[in-house]
Amino acid sequence: QVQLVESGGGSVQAGGSLRLSCAASRYTISSNCMGWFRQVPGQEREGLALIDNGGGTTFYADSVKGRFTISQDNAKNTVYLQMRSLKPEDTAMYYCASRNGYYCLGLNGRYFDYWGQGTQVTVSS
Repeated sequence: QVQLVESGGGSVQAGGSLRLSCAASRYTISSNCMGWFRQVPGQEREGLALIDNGGGTTFYADSVKGRFTISQDNAKNTVYLQMRSLKPEDTAMYYCASRNGYYCLGLNGRYFDYWGQGTQVTVSS
């Protein structure tokens, strides 16, 4: 059974940084599409970033481009989301997700097959 376990969330002041981690079990991240999403209660889930391991490319939502960086450590089978210049509107539950296969179809949650349990990020002004 595939497991994705996020960690690294917490509380930070505006302008600060956090790095989220997503450790995968029984799943090889380098052979699949990996992504990060977030959701605020009562709002739609938002796709933030993905790694397309087929093309070796990354893609970001406009809302986080230039502030967030997705990366992976294949030896640790872990995906990261480095978040800088955090804003109060970045407050949300953050989720790691994966799609079977090397290639990503886009930053829509319906394209992803497995999800972690989430880690909360709270940014205060």
